[in-house]
Amino acid sequence: MAMLRKFQVTIDCADPVRLAHFWAEVLGYVAPEAPEGQVDWFACTDPTGEGPRVLFQRVPEGKVVKNRVHLDVRAGTGLVGEERLAALQAESDRLVALGAVQGKVLLADEENESCINMQDIEGNEFCLD
Repeated sequence: MAMLRKFQVTIDCADPVRLAHFWAEVLGYVAPEAPEGQVDWFACTDPTGEGPRVLFQRVPEGKVVKNRVHLDVRAGTGLVGEERLAALQAESDRLVALGAVQGKVLLADEENESCINMQDIEGNEFCLD
């Protein structure tokens, strides 16, 4: 039988402290006070201890291509149709105010519910679903 393991998500970035604080706001996580000066890594955590820690590590190169892995932020769980789309758009508006960029709105079809493509403050893709 396989052992269930906790994991963290690690994201390469230019500014670990800034990105950690952005994602703490997105996810309802907490980030500690930032130390003085430049840091090479910084994390935010789920205050309940249930969700994975998200670690941001400074890398010298910038982002050049689409992410191979992205986060889906579950803002519309249990909702369908117009109610779901309204909840997703409200969350998108909140995140845009924090510096995110809204991309394409994918409307529901026969197989999938609506979702919204987004980018964080460093251009990393994620979805509101």
